[in-house]
Amino acid sequence: MNWKHLPIVAFDVETTGLEPFNGDRVIEVGLVQMYLDDDGTVAERIDHSFLINPGIPIPHAVVKLTGISDSDVADKPPFDEVAEKIYEVLSGAITVAHNYTFDLAFLSQEFKREDMRWPEPMAEVDTLALSRICFPDARSHRLGEVCSRMGIPLENAHRATDDAAACGHVFINLARKYQVEDNLQAMLNWSNAIGRPPDNSPFGPNEDGVLAFLDGPYIGEPIASHPLHLAWFDKARVRRDGDWHWRYPESVRDWTRRWLEVRGSGGGRGTSKTFHKSDWVLDPCIASPRRMTS
Repeated sequence: MNWKHLPIVAFDVETTGLEPFNGDRVIEVGLVQMYLDDDGTVAERIDHSFLINPGIPIPHAVVKLTGISDSDVADKPPFDEVAEKIYEVLSGAITVAHNYTFDLAFLSQEFKREDMRWPEPMAEVDTLALSRICFPDARSHRLGEVCSRMGIPLENAHRATDDAAACGHVFINLARKYQVEDNLQAMLNWSNAIGRPPDNSPFGPNEDGVLAFLDGPYIGEPIASHPLHLAWFDKARVRRDGDWHWRYPESVRDWTRRWLEVRGSGGGRGTSKTFHKSDWVLDPCIASPRRMTS
């Protein structure tokens, strides 16, 4: 599949705090759709910006950081009124975010409140991880620093649409710089991103639309609930014709290793989002193992 012919949706959220599983809510969502021409440059861009009434007060630290106050969202819709549109834009796209797990955690929780699931994007690219791959010696991988390093403008940092657009251009510009092949799997390998499970894999959506096991003792349960069992799929062998053989094909084992590395290792080391000088880390497998899907 040619990834450059797919819509690229960079997204970002601003929130009332850092704890999506402990009551903090989304106050702004920015979605930037980008369509590429044949040489990999942006031919069309469509912005979707939503200020959202969270139903709870916005802390002073957040107002200071984002400029978004209670009065700014007082007459704005709650998340449930924009959920379908956000879902529609994200579905079937190459999705891009800076510190993807943060934005994913908040949007997943908001969707959950509306009895909706995380949509099925074609890929989930984290430009924070991509910066570490492409600039291993850099002292900082904050979005603003990455943009400065690459000459990408970011005039309104900590506003969702501006941050989303910036990280989208980071991804596209790096893909052009490294001449990434117009093949979806090649792009996933280069960016260390998660795509959909391979065809005929032992993973797929359960009745709630959450990525789950289709085989084994945890059949029907989310893979994120059992990361140790998920790791077994990479190591499982069967005895056949007097010798040991891999139980699952290389494509399944590759996907399993990628998912565990990106979602399950707790390898986050900081982010551009901070209310203080210190960074924070969110490990989704620990924070909410039943809701983080791929």
